[in-house]
Amino acid sequence: MFTDTHCHILSNEYYNPDELIKNLKDNNIRRIIINGYTPKTNNEVLETSQKYEEVFGALGLHPDNIDEDWKIVFNQIKSNYQNPKIIAIGEIGLDYYHNKDNKEKQIQLLEEFLKLSEITKLPVIIHNRDATDDLIRTLKKFHTTGIIHCFSGSLETAREYIKLGYKLGIGGVLTFKNSKLREVLKEIPLTSILLETDSPYLTPAPLRGLPNEPMYLKFVIDELVKIYNLPNEEIANILESNFHDIFDITK
Repeated sequence: MFTDTHCHILSNEYYNPDELIKNLKDNNIRRIIINGYTPKTNNEVLETSQKYEEVFGALGLHPDNIDEDWKIVFNQIKSNYQNPKIIAIGEIGLDYYHNKDNKEKQIQLLEEFLKLSEITKLPVIIHNRDATDDLIRTLKKFHTTGIIHCFSGSLETAREYIKLGYKLGIGGVLTFKNSKLREVLKEIPLTSILLETDSPYLTPAPLRGLPNEPMYLKFVIDELVKIYNLPNEEIANILESNFHDIFDITK
């Protein structure tokens, strides 16, 4: 069975998120991490993670949302970092695609989250869009670990993240026809990656245009079988070990 380390199974994204969660194990999904990105979605992550055994949570603030009250998010994390179902700070990071005018503010807030990670010992789930150089410079200032969400960069960049102690979050992009990610992964050990969907976004190639779901990890796994020339079961075992390298949970 497999873990979806980054999804947004939330009521503002799906008509019936509970139905998706109830069907996880029937679709070979052991657990999911629902990532919050605003104070409101963080509250829903807290509620849903308590409701379902196979749901864990990450509390964060997406860089597109930094004009919202970040102090609320910090208090949510500080109040719940010992909650066994809250296992990461995320999603957080840098995004220069939509707004380049607030770069300094984004970096400053990311640094505050990384300091909080050092204090709480929670790993981080990092969003990056068009900000790789600044992100790597920032991560180098801290002793943190976690996942680089939706990795699709170069081999050189992949090695930089891995050197810093991060796993690469691999999802539907791997299945896209013109994706260069396949060639990168051929040079990266399977021990350096984790799976994610970013549901409801980045649906794998056979179903593009439909909302993504954790069960669609199977299309990403099919690609990994081809790249690493390993059976499905062995890939599952290695990825499960990778998961426990980052997250301090027993289930």
